[in-house]
Amino acid sequence: MPKSCAVPPAAIATAHDIIVIGSGAAGLTAALELAVSKKVLVLAKGTLTGGSTAWAQGGIAAVLDAGDTFEHHVRDTMVAGAGLNDREAVEFVIERAPESIDRLVELGVPFNEDADSLHLTREGGHSHRRIVHVDDATGWAVQSALLEAAQANENITLLPGRTCIDFITDRHREQFSAAGHIWGVYALDEESGRVERHIARATILAAGGAGRVYQFSTAPRGATGDGIAMAWRAGARVSNMEMMQFHPTCLYNLEVKNFLITEAVRGEGGHLKHPETGHRFMADYDAERMELAPRDVVARAIDDQIKRFGLDYVHLDISHRPADFVTGHFPTIHEKLLGLGIDMTREPIPVVPAQHYTCGGVVVDLAARTDLPGLWAAGECTESGLHGANRLASNSLLECFVFGEAAARDILARWDELAAPPAILPWDESRVSDSDEQVVIKQNWTEIRRFMWNYVGIVRTTKRLERALHRIDLLKREIEDYYGSFVVTTDLIELRNLLQSAELIVKSALARKESRGLHYTLDYPDTLEVAKDTVLVP
Repeated sequence: MPKSCAVPPAAIATAHDIIVIGSGAAGLTAALELAVSKKVLVLAKGTLTGGSTAWAQGGIAAVLDAGDTFEHHVRDTMVAGAGLNDREAVEFVIERAPESIDRLVELGVPFNEDADSLHLTREGGHSHRRIVHVDDATGWAVQSALLEAAQANENITLLPGRTCIDFITDRHREQFSAAGHIWGVYALDEESGRVERHIARATILAAGGAGRVYQFSTAPRGATGDGIAMAWRAGARVSNMEMMQFHPTCLYNLEVKNFLITEAVRGEGGHLKHPETGHRFMADYDAERMELAPRDVVARAIDDQIKRFGLDYVHLDISHRPADFVTGHFPTIHEKLLGLGIDMTREPIPVVPAQHYTCGGVVVDLAARTDLPGLWAAGECTESGLHGANRLASNSLLECFVFGEAAARDILARWDELAAPPAILPWDESRVSDSDEQVVIKQNWTEIRRFMWNYVGIVRTTKRLERALHRIDLLKREIEDYYGSFVVTTDLIELRNLLQSAELIVKSALARKESRGLHYTLDYPDTLEVAKDTVLVP
């Protein structure tokens, strides 16, 4: 029986046709498609705009230029993914990109234009200009348009301030069953502290990634791997969790943390330089592609420069381009940096790598189905086969749109086959008390993020990974004991999920006896001939 805090009986259950967990690009895309004929509940941790979508600067990749082809985009995606991609999934997504852009235009997303067509920029790993964008704040424009459409739809209920705890499964039925069907989710009302049952025929997981498992990350505060951890506990497989992408260029500033300098700065001619000598060092690592090499190559190069020369950061310099060009292409970044005393039109930007994207996640098929009946998933919490061992720039929002729609369409097509939910047990409040030891949560949170950065970062070794796993084993006992004894809070729920995500990352990294894409280990520096997914089974 699930554990909990006190919940007044009148407030513990809601029923909708479909529940969507997450209010970003994947979740809202699915909700809007479903709401044509169904009642949809969208749950969001924190605010409705607190996910990664609103943070995306660069844009959305789509073949729209006359000289570009689907095959070029597929090839670029497969090259970046180091052959670990599922080609069928790559083709599935890329071939649906132009229609995804059309739908966003219909929703009112004000993409930049060039004469009579959309303006296309280029980013690292892309052979052509194919990134549609809204200045350097595409994610916010997309988030705003999707949210406005959802708020205007009477079939969609948006419920922010809900931290999901665990999926409701057949084990939580009044008539117990071990069948493993998902019937919704138990969620904490962050304001009242009450735990609610949200029950539905179908549930879509779109809860984002696990970036906050690392000390330095561009991910939003809530990216604690909640969806991945919940799905794992419910019995779903996860895949390729070792493939954590580190963005090469996060602003180095002691006062402002986690501010991303978009890939497009390099795409539009930015140079990476040694801050003391001015040497353009990417020539030493990838002479052909230079700054336009895939993110894993660039991140490792910067990491090597920092460690080899004892630097705090390297320089990203676009000041050789005309000032009006820089301010016109990157108004948000320019304004932010000016407030910190950096004029990117006249001087270089200090940058360091930071965790940026979770390429692995819950295993899904092309219909966004997970292993668990009643549960679909889309976006960063999944492993769809698109990204492989490294995500190509600006493919992430695209994946959200395509798989969000795929989930919705599959649910609608199967609707008559989906059973009505059974009677579900309330959240058990009988064995817990209020905690007066919040310092335990803060201490463990800090420890996890620090050892994951030091031991499971850009360059890995078996010994470091084993040290991390040892720390995880010790913390698991402590955190599970704490979780079983005290009333749940958002901090405690996130800590539990953060540790579970860390364990999945480390175990996946230990299982891969090669270096491929984002997973680089000094003990196995070579890449094996045959690319195989790392699949963990609960």
